[in-house]
Amino acid sequence: MKCIAIDDEPFALDLVKDYIEKTPFLDCIGAFSNPLKALGFLVENKVDLLFLDINMPEITGIQFLNSLKHKPKVIFTTAYSEYGVESYEYDAIDYLLKPIKYERFLRAVGKVFELNKNILQDSMRVQTNSEEQEQILIRSGSQIYQVSLEDICFIEGAGNYVNFHTNNKKIMALQTMKKTIDLLPSAYFTRVHKSYVVSLKHIDMVERHQITIQGHKIPIGITYREQFLNRYKSV
Repeated sequence: MKCIAIDDEPFALDLVKDYIEKTPFLDCIGAFSNPLKALGFLVENKVDLLFLDINMPEITGIQFLNSLKHKPKVIFTTAYSEYGVESYEYDAIDYLLKPIKYERFLRAVGKVFELNKNILQDSMRVQTNSEEQEQILIRSGSQIYQVSLEDICFIEGAGNYVNFHTNNKKIMALQTMKKTIDLLPSAYFTRVHKSYVVSLKHIDMVERHQITIQGHKIPIGITYREQFLNRYKSV
């Protein structure tokens, strides 16, 4: 998602900018200490998400938002808790109280995806093309990759993210492991650890406690060992 941040406090502005830049599915295309300059920027540029300070000297965040003809999704930031109720009256995604912690920042931007069910549904779905080869669409930030199921070697979970390791690239997506497993066909994939799902076709070697796929050592969890071995022997 393309984002801009607006805050008259340099430290607060830099912090939000840093948080945006370290988050894989966000793209910071502008940071403004002067909200009037941001207005000009928004006239010429499409923005998906706005991080907006409420209490600013030239114009308040509420006034700024009201002045926009086409309003992007907004997350308010402020040092004053009394603005919380008012911010939600303007359909704000969330309200972040300074000093903002990165964990809280991530929860706020995650709500954008929750409110866009179509994005979640399209982020990963299996489809059949004209050649009847199964494909998966993976949304990574503002990009969508079409990947053949046969090219996926294994999937690694990391909190609310998953990394798809394919034959030629690694793709990070905002997707829980549970959601990933629900959408993948069991004929191709099996879970071997709480943080790993592997493609049965790409396994090079199986040892008692680990699997090797293209040089990657993947642990086999005790909970999943028996089920995995039964699946693997039947392939």
